[in-house]
Amino acid sequence: MFERLREDIQSVFHRDPAARNAFEVLTCYPGMHAIWIHRLSGALWNMGWKWLARLVSNFGRWLTGIEIHPGAKVGRRFFIDHGMGIVIGETAEIGDDVTLYQGVTLGGTSWNKGKRHPTLGDGVVVGAGAKVLGPFTVGAGAKVGSNAVVTKAVPPGATVVGIPGRIIVKPEVGDEQEAKRKAMAEKIGFDAYGVSEDMPDPVARAIGQLLDHLQAVDGKLDGMCGALKELGSTYCAKDLPELREEDFAEIKDEAVTKAG
Repeated sequence: MFERLREDIQSVFHRDPAARNAFEVLTCYPGMHAIWIHRLSGALWNMGWKWLARLVSNFGRWLTGIEIHPGAKVGRRFFIDHGMGIVIGETAEIGDDVTLYQGVTLGGTSWNKGKRHPTLGDGVVVGAGAKVLGPFTVGAGAKVGSNAVVTKAVPPGATVVGIPGRIIVKPEVGDEQEAKRKAMAEKIGFDAYGVSEDMPDPVARAIGQLLDHLQAVDGKLDGMCGALKELGSTYCAKDLPELREEDFAEIKDEAVTKAG
């Protein structure tokens, strides 16, 4: 029990820079209170004490403004930021290290019994006001944008925005290729926001291809300079002109604005 409590507190420090100390988290974070009350109501629900479980759950809603049905399954290090207005349905399943912001609904689209609420994989982040409705899975590491309405399955690592929810970023390259892109972006002085997961898909794809091209050109230049050096030439001894970050400020600001 105390191990889970310690995990919960640490998860707040990892995901909320406003958290100052453990005592503050214990006493002033309604998201934590809602999770602890849900563990009690969930235990009562599983033991067959349905009415008492609903009563405890209702008390938690009154105290925190967060409604979690006692039948919902919640993983470890679940973090609710702010929390007011969150609704989590009976058959919802939440993985480990999931983050929900205020106003989120994990709801159903049917009155039929059985599985009717979503399943969130590990590491999913759901933005403020988003609605995830239906018995489908949001894959591990996916992000749901603020105020989005999602009614279909989301692949792992994807980003979903809008009404109805649409996938704007779906991983297309491997981790190794993505690491090369980020390394090239840092080398030329261009901020990594240029290939962030929050950008519109066409922009992210175009910049990703540009960085791939620059990576190939950079490799060829290194090879040519090495060959010239072996021949005794000092042509490649000069440093390339520095690319200053401020020269890219307008491009970065425009990219971030489009991503918003």
